[in-house]
Amino acid sequence: MIDSPPVSVDAEAAALAAATAARHSYSKLIAFLAARTRDVAGAEDALSEALAVALTEWPRSGVPRAPDAWLLTVARRKLVDGLRRRRLDEAASAHLQWLAELRGDNDDEQAAWPDRRLGLLFACAHPGIAPELHAPLMLQVVLGFDAASIASAFLVSPATMAQRLVRAKTKIRQAGIGFEVPPGDALRERLSAVLDAIYAAYCEGWSDPVGADARRRNLADEAIWLGRLVASLLPDEGESLGLLALMLHTHARRDARRNAAGDYVPLSEQDPARWDAPLVDDAEALLHRANRCAGAPGRFQLEAAVQSAHAMRRRSGVIDWPAIERLYDALCELTASPVAALNRAVALAETQGPAAGLAALDVLAADARLADYQPHWAARAELLARSGRVDAAQQAYAQAIGLERDPAVRRHLQQRLAALPV
Repeated sequence: MIDSPPVSVDAEAAALAAATAARHSYSKLIAFLAARTRDVAGAEDALSEALAVALTEWPRSGVPRAPDAWLLTVARRKLVDGLRRRRLDEAASAHLQWLAELRGDNDDEQAAWPDRRLGLLFACAHPGIAPELHAPLMLQVVLGFDAASIASAFLVSPATMAQRLVRAKTKIRQAGIGFEVPPGDALRERLSAVLDAIYAAYCEGWSDPVGADARRRNLADEAIWLGRLVASLLPDEGESLGLLALMLHTHARRDARRNAAGDYVPLSEQDPARWDAPLVDDAEALLHRANRCAGAPGRFQLEAAVQSAHAMRRRSGVIDWPAIERLYDALCELTASPVAALNRAVALAETQGPAAGLAALDVLAADARLADYQPHWAARAELLARSGRVDAAQQAYAQAIGLERDPAVRRHLQQRLAALPV
């Protein structure tokens, strides 16, 4: 298959080469293998078997010059064998057609593979699959996470998550969910589900800012990788660029969220010198590209613009609260999100005073979605304190402290409470 001779290596180097090939091309291989059969689970099994063969053969015969193409060839053979074993009589003609197509493809060069990863992402976010499974399914199918790791990150038992993922993949196969990128308006409708799932994965990792939780470690980085993938495959879609800009803006401040003692530092008090300047610059460039795309800005573009307004402090030394207020006005109109309305109230307090912010929060008081949302109570406590309503502020701080799971943030809230005048 490969004209150039392989490179002889030992077992450890072969294992590293196999892991590197899998990491770089896992999603492309899975998408290509499963595109015709819709059998994602079968493609995963075939690739796993190919990797096992590589660990046996490469130390003996050397690492191929094109490891990804080698893995594709072996995985495809394994997939063909699996399809033969599991073929049902009533579907024999379809399976035979798949076998012929799989055998007939030219696999000598990686450049010959159609890149079906975007279609794979759309399949994972299909309306026929439960929305809460979109992000876990992408993490497993596109990034190769095992069910136990995904279950831990999303606070579900491994057995439950494994069963849900199996059912989702079965749904893709049995319902014949295609790996096609939908056209026109359908693209934008389905793209929203893809981007929401990526952002959900990012937020799971963001909740562990110091990487101390093994369940969430690297999850934010992997979500950014997915965001880069979508942005590269859809370079003219403003929302895909906006999501990536949003994640990079927030990720650039990851190290600044804690001081040397490990204490939580709110965004408005962070030292901009501790922000990752290249990431901020990348985010700004992406946002500018998104703003040049056709159509009105969407949710992720607006949220990225909010983060951009905060990032201006690294140059001007001040936060552009009027711009942030206007952006949250647009977000509230677009999404009717109570979280956007909460953040708008915080911006109002900065532009028009704490009384205006509290009045906006009072409008949200009856929204059950905010009843157990810690930032709502923390914002309310802060504005009550600024208004001199100490007793009410104490109660709001106590509510926020009781809802907070992060020890550093909880200590920060306790310090705010203790600083209230007696």
